[in-house]
Amino acid sequence: MQLHEKFIYTAKTYSNKIAIVDRLVEKRFTYQQTLIASLIFSRKIKRFKERLIGIMLPNSAVAVFTVIGTLMAGKIPVMLNYSTGAEHNIKYAREKCNFHTVITSQKLLERINCPILENMAFVEKWIEEIDLKEKIIASAISKLPLKFLMNYCGVDGDSEKTAVILFTSGTEKDPKAVELSHKNILSNIEGFSQMAKLTEKDIIMSILPYFHVFGITVNLWTPLYHGMTLITYPTPLDYQKICQIVKEEKPTLMAATPSFWWGYLRKSEPGTFDSLRLMISGADKCPQTLRDAFWEKHKKLLLEGYGTTETSPAISANMPDAYKPGSVGKPLPNLEVMIENYETGERCGPNEVGRILVRGPNVMKGYFNDLEETSMRIRHGWYDTGDMGYLDEDGYLWHVGRLKRFVKIGGEMISLVKVEEELEKVLPKDVECCVVEVPDEVKGAKIVAVVSQKVDEKTVLKQLAKVLPNLAIPKHFVVMEELPKMGSGKIDFRKVQELVIEKLNFKN
Repeated sequence: MQLHEKFIYTAKTYSNKIAIVDRLVEKRFTYQQTLIASLIFSRKIKRFKERLIGIMLPNSAVAVFTVIGTLMAGKIPVMLNYSTGAEHNIKYAREKCNFHTVITSQKLLERINCPILENMAFVEKWIEEIDLKEKIIASAISKLPLKFLMNYCGVDGDSEKTAVILFTSGTEKDPKAVELSHKNILSNIEGFSQMAKLTEKDIIMSILPYFHVFGITVNLWTPLYHGMTLITYPTPLDYQKICQIVKEEKPTLMAATPSFWWGYLRKSEPGTFDSLRLMISGADKCPQTLRDAFWEKHKKLLLEGYGTTETSPAISANMPDAYKPGSVGKPLPNLEVMIENYETGERCGPNEVGRILVRGPNVMKGYFNDLEETSMRIRHGWYDTGDMGYLDEDGYLWHVGRLKRFVKIGGEMISLVKVEEELEKVLPKDVECCVVEVPDEVKGAKIVAVVSQKVDEKTVLKQLAKVLPNLAIPKHFVVMEELPKMGSGKIDFRKVQELVIEKLNFKN
């Protein structure tokens, strides 16, 4: 099975059902209309000779048509991050993956202040060019017997073929190009759907950007797989508008990052999220204060999940009937998780911290044109996430931080995530924070706390001293009113660290 093949089956089954509610242009599209629009787009995309096609579009019906149409045209979509440094990201991706064409929007370029580059194709122009003849042809093709329709759309049933190329977030080093197959994404949808009991009756709020794996799998292909209705809006940072849409459209599912959930919490009113049966937080550690705040204001469980770009993405998730606050839930039923001792390489027992390894059909094909990096991360069929954690006696996975977010100070391994967790507990609720390491001549490294507003340092340090060893207590506090973020809402630790070092050196 291939993704566009599954979509065609779904579109035929639910032809008159609303597939997409586009809240930017205030239009609704049935599955039959979505199929026809995707066929029109595929005819335009077939004109390009390249196998790889860059796509830089915000969440919208047009973005959905483009992704489906690219696969129908026999091409591979390369999803491009436009949230920060769009021009750089396009040039980086072109060099990394050797393609030229980028399908984008003139309105988007204006909004993000990105110049028009060579080999850009604009969806606004495509839409203007669509005439009655094109609509009639696409409509006729959509009504072909399934066998002929599948053949026209390039469906060959090979699930091992690449379905998309995505880039890792680059919070620690340059982004890597991840090749995910149809099988990778389909298996992840099936495993998560089994846990979450997803059906065609669900309605999903589609706000996470499609250049992020969380967005393209959970917010795009999962609803199309089941025949759900997906509600698109291009700006997850428009907290007030998102809350308004949720109240009006009454989705049953919504996934977001912790920083986005904080924004929705602040702008919401009691009753805003009443329609949601599942509220998933992922892509970053969900603080207990956020979970508590949602329960206090809305009596809703904010369920934390865990995944990576390389695993399509979901590895584990909490569910209403299987929930341990602070954990990242139980692993999906169609994959395996193993905890490996980072020094001996042996399998860890329950509650023993080690590297999180994953094996299953969701694990990526590899990094594009990078056999060396792929072989370093996939060993004997197991993908090394680079994260540290443990499985408890009940089978719940606990994430304790990136291996790179552990720092050795005075011979001791200190978890920066643990320091952040304790720091969050003693700071006022409206203060955002993170911690980073900076070089230290004596001990090799020291910890710096970064906060969004000035705090009473003496009081905070006194409280931290009760729960953390002296080596783990931050030695400096740096105020940044806006912590640098990635497009997904993750804190950009590399950028934070650079700014902290620059600031401390300036002070000295």
